[in-house]
Formats: sequence, structure tokens, C-alpha cells
Amino acid sequence: MRTADLPEPLASALMGRNLIVFDGECVFCSSFFRFMLARDRAARFHYATAQSPLGQALYAALNLPLVAFETNLVITNGVIYQRLDAFAAAMAELPLPWRALAAVRYLPGWLKDGLYKPLARNRYRIFGRYETCLIPDAALRARFLPGGG
Repeated sequence: MRTADLPEPLASALMGRNLIVFDGECVFCSSFFRFMLARDRAARFHYATAQSPLGQALYAALNLPLVAFETNLVITNGVIYQRLDAFAAAMAELPLPWRALAAVRYLPGWLKDGLYKPLARNRYRIFGRYETCLIPDAALRARFLPGGG
């Protein structure tokens, strides 16, 4: 799906920026956020938690669960990616050697889903869960879109 297909207020809220929406209570998902933040030195991405008003609006527009988040969302160049394709899209925006991990996008769908879905379903049990969502400091807040954190 493309951001242009989203309802107008939501598409406008994205402001044409690349965005990563992650479960702010999930230890694994928050680790992915921190990984991206540390390696995205060109600041290509902005961020939002799935629990935020912006995250909730995106999940609702995509007919995704609003509580049991089984996918991060990655938006690059106006295209919305989910599951392992979201990971691949994020890696494609990083410098080498990380960009090489974008090759997972070429795996067949059945294999990508077979790898991703069990991990997503069991991520709290395997990695843990924060009691509260991430609260960014002032410097980090600038990387979150309005309504995203």
C-alpha cells in the first residue's frame, strides 16, 4: 500500500517522510528502533510508537490489530511495508554492511512469513515487555513525528 492511499488527514500527517512505527512496549521492537537510530546517521527515518495516536491511526487504516501488534511498519518513499518486508525496507536505507540485509525481501512469501510470524507472536514471551512505552528525551523527540510518541 502507498501513503497516497491513506485517508487524507493521515497522509498529510506523514508529511512525505520515511517512518518506522514500532511497538514501544516490546523489548525486541524497541531494540530494533534503537538499532536503526544508531545506524541511521543521515536521519532518513522518523519514528512513532504503535501505541501513539499516529501509530493507532496507521494500524486502523491498514486494518491491523490495535493492541496485539504483530508487525512494525516501515514507510519509505511513500510505500508502506509490513513484517519482514518492513525490515528489508529499513535495511535498504542504511549504509553497508547493513544494506546487504535488505536481500531478505527476495525470499519467497511463505518463507518470510514462516520466519516472521512465530517470532512476532511470541516476542513478549521470548524477549520481554516494558511496563510503559518509551518516553523520548528532547533530542530524541525531534525524530518522532507529531502524535507519534
